[in-house]
Amino acid sequence: MARYRIIHDTEYAYAAPVSLSRQLLHLTPREVSWQRCIEHRLEILPAFALRLERRDAFGNPVTLLALEAPHEVLQVRAESTVDVLGHRLPDERDVPSWEFVRDLLTYRSGVPVNSLYLDAARYRFESPYGRVKQDFVAYAANCFLPGVSLLDGVRALTTKIFREFAFDPEATTVATPVTQVFKARRGVCQDFSHLMISCLRSIGLAARYVSGYILTTPPAGQTRLIGADASHAWVSVWCPIDGEDRWIDADPTNNLMLGSQHVALAWGRDFTDVSPLRGVILGGGTHELAVSVTMLPLDELELSRI
Repeated sequence: MARYRIIHDTEYAYAAPVSLSRQLLHLTPREVSWQRCIEHRLEILPAFALRLERRDAFGNPVTLLALEAPHEVLQVRAESTVDVLGHRLPDERDVPSWEFVRDLLTYRSGVPVNSLYLDAARYRFESPYGRVKQDFVAYAANCFLPGVSLLDGVRALTTKIFREFAFDPEATTVATPVTQVFKARRGVCQDFSHLMISCLRSIGLAARYVSGYILTTPPAGQTRLIGADASHAWVSVWCPIDGEDRWIDADPTNNLMLGSQHVALAWGRDFTDVSPLRGVILGGGTHELAVSVTMLPLDELELSRI
């Protein structure tokens, strides 16, 4: 088990006063079998007129804010303490072939749908940034050969994207279509996750987008840069085993199957469902956005204060 302290700062600086703002926040770590949120709090400036906590359609905790006083800067700090118990991959002997899982999600007229599959089915089809196209079928083909287990196929696709796509923060924006990323062979974690999701859905599998954080380990002899980390994204693939609802998490940006270095905030069909902070404003004109994330093991954080 690992315990982390996470500080996520977001600041919007507007060119003109904002008179009214409504914001939706996905900044509360999700409670799942492999992680527990021990403590969480939000600091928001300016003062809000209304704050509501609820769950969205995917079961993620969300915060709704209404700001009704004129302001030129919006600052949101999310501080969380999270225990990560670690992901356990299923026994390879128990993992079915990828075709078996695909066939479970295939609709057949007159055949009742198993309730176990209904939640997974929403991650099977196209979404704004998850496309279903023959180009993606062809790209994933050599990873998902006939009879290959779902786990082996996911591992192979994770490695292929890692090796063939370059990490380049200047190559894309949050609005870059996955088809453009596919052609350019460059992008960031959000792009690589959308690409992998598109490949998996295109061959008939269910895959969801997970937003969160990753502990960045610096080169030997260098200290971790406080505030240098950013929010992260990876992919979760549906893999039912013996009638149980299971998911396999993979990080194509780092060529990793998840262990204890990732903390999940929320999941959905793609980035549009789980943006950390998004909303509508009246006024403001242009704006500048600054985001920083610090994620440290709690024992390391305590030592830094001595």
